Amino acid sequence: MKPNFSLFICFVCFLTLQQLHLPCFAQDFDFFYFVQQWPGAYCDSRQSCCYPKTGKPAADFGIHGLWPNYKSGGWPQNCNPDSEFDESQISDLLSNMQTEWPTLSCPSNDGVKFWTHEWTKHGTCAESELDQHDYFHAALKLKQKANLLHALSNAGIKPNDEFYGLREIKKAIEEAIGFTPGIECNKDSSHNSQLYQIYLCVDTSGAEFIECPVLPHGRCDSRIQFPKF
Repeated sequence: MKPNFSLFICFVCFLTLQQLHLPCFAQDFDFFYFVQQWPGAYCDSRQSCCYPKTGKPAADFGIHGLWPNYKSGGWPQNCNPDSEFDESQISDLLSNMQTEWPTLSCPSNDGVKFWTHEWTKHGTCAESELDQHDYFHAALKLKQKANLLHALSNAGIKPNDEFYGLREIKKAIEEAIGFTPGIECNKDSSHNSQLYQIYLCVDTSGAEFIECPVLPHGRCDSRIQFPKF
């Protein structure tokens, strides 16, 4: 009986992809980016914003996501299409989710589409460490640990449309959290560079802040605006 070389080649290719960590279901990663977003900068840009159905969010940083990343600068995504977002699994978290992880996308909605996207794209790549409830709960706890608005306000940096030094902002957060943040800016309609998102790095358990192995490119000017909301 002749060997089935087609099956043999497929098997070899499968093993090679496993070793290269290329399959969609790969769940190994080195750290998380915990990303918080300033709503004033989201809304004060070319991108339209809508308040969620629960009303205007508080003038505070909101969670954007908890994103698995590699030290090389890449990241896994959409790791398990069979692991669907299940609202019932986080029913005890929904009230906090609406407050701390609000959506500003249009049209106005209840946030489920946003959370579904975050779980599908990012959360499924962390299932080796955190199940769905643990994933969202971890992000909420990290938000409590890193009170960014408080840290900035204590340093005299407030959302009042004034401009502040990028170094001042980083220093204020580093002194409060203990680790260097990544700062991302966007542009308002007048092309001013404004504080948009803040990245903190977290260990693979989703519990402890760490020094970032690699920081994102934030496209910020040396002085940036902290817009009102």
